[in-house]
Amino acid sequence: MKGRELLAWLDSPQGRGELSSLYGPGRIEEARRRYGGLIEDLHEGLHEAGFFSSPNDEALRLFSVPGRSELGGNHTDHNRGLVLAASIQLDAAAAASIRGDQMVHLRSAGHGDLSIDLSNLSPQAGEEGTTGALVRGVAAEFAAQGEVIGGFNVNLASQVLVGSGLSSSAVIEVLLAKICDSLFCGGRRSPLELAKIGQRAENLHFGKPSGLMDQCACAHGGAVAIDFEDPSEPILRGLAFDPAASGFALCIVDTGGSHAGLTDHYGAIPQEMGALAAFFGKTYLREVDEVEFHKKIPQLREAAGDRAILRALHFFAENRRVRAMEKALAASEMESFLALVQESGDSSSQLLQNIHLPQESRHQPLSIALALSRDFLRGGPGAARVHGGGFAGTIQAYIPLESLGAYRSYMESVFGEDHLTVLELRKQGALELGLEPIA
Repeated sequence: MKGRELLAWLDSPQGRGELSSLYGPGRIEEARRRYGGLIEDLHEGLHEAGFFSSPNDEALRLFSVPGRSELGGNHTDHNRGLVLAASIQLDAAAAASIRGDQMVHLRSAGHGDLSIDLSNLSPQAGEEGTTGALVRGVAAEFAAQGEVIGGFNVNLASQVLVGSGLSSSAVIEVLLAKICDSLFCGGRRSPLELAKIGQRAENLHFGKPSGLMDQCACAHGGAVAIDFEDPSEPILRGLAFDPAASGFALCIVDTGGSHAGLTDHYGAIPQEMGALAAFFGKTYLREVDEVEFHKKIPQLREAAGDRAILRALHFFAENRRVRAMEKALAASEMESFLALVQESGDSSSQLLQNIHLPQESRHQPLSIALALSRDFLRGGPGAARVHGGGFAGTIQAYIPLESLGAYRSYMESVFGEDHLTVLELRKQGALELGLEPIA
């Protein structure tokens, strides 16, 4: 549809119905303004920048990809372990249109304009860690699959908080993969295929050695259990999960720390786990027998050091916890589930050791946030754990709904106003709006 037609569609019963399904009945007008702004700015702003031959001759399409929250399985996916994750209401939305050349012109709210020439899809020196690297990397993955990806214009706006552990980079990767697949390949790729394209772009072009969990959760939608024993074909199982229906608010608290410069710390975790697996002639800890591992701990201390062993012990126990968490959710046993969430958080703190930087003693915001949360709950119902990669950023907490206001006041008195976000789970994964009614 052209821009004016798409604006009219947003006001139609189908358009409003899709916005209601994605964002809730109370947020239809807010979502309408957001997508309307993306459409109008793509036409007007990019036309003024010389990106369009005419502001009215471009067929536009709308896309949305949700962020995700890890529910269980902290740092297990990269060693072919088990995880629980869920997509959330915070998303990246985009308006996009095909061009007639090999240029990608991308406008991102708060980040300005970016132009990438797709005639060169090789990783570029100095481009690591940038959105441009993700654009080039996603296009390169499609080209490696024999697809012809042309240029396109895209205007996007992301609600996913950067550095929050909600997968802000994975959201953009999957969004770009969905746009390319829909514009040039008939939109035939599955959520898992889109996730793999995003992961490879992040690994090879963006320069971050991530696993596949973030992209899978963003692309799939809903709460999902993922088994990465075969990373080429991970097993995904949808889960029925609604914390609010059980009387809890699922929150993240931004402790103010930055993830910048932490890639080496994140990378050390899979590297240390891999070194222990290599002792047994394996590549991943998932391939190592836990009983044999315990028998070899004296030799492993000499070979890899104590921290590596502690991190491996976390991996083995976390896999067992994820299985137990899935069973607890299937049986609607929220109390058991939350006890396992707390165990996961304690294991990350004590064994995985991704709560604060090894050399940092003065500033430990994640540790403070977790201690304050435990103090607030005082043995009552609820739980708190590190959220995402760790070392900085956010914690995750399950707080009884009747206590949410008091918890917000308590935590924001320490970390600042608007540093607590309540997450709502979203059923839909990566999608193009307007194709068919959204369940």
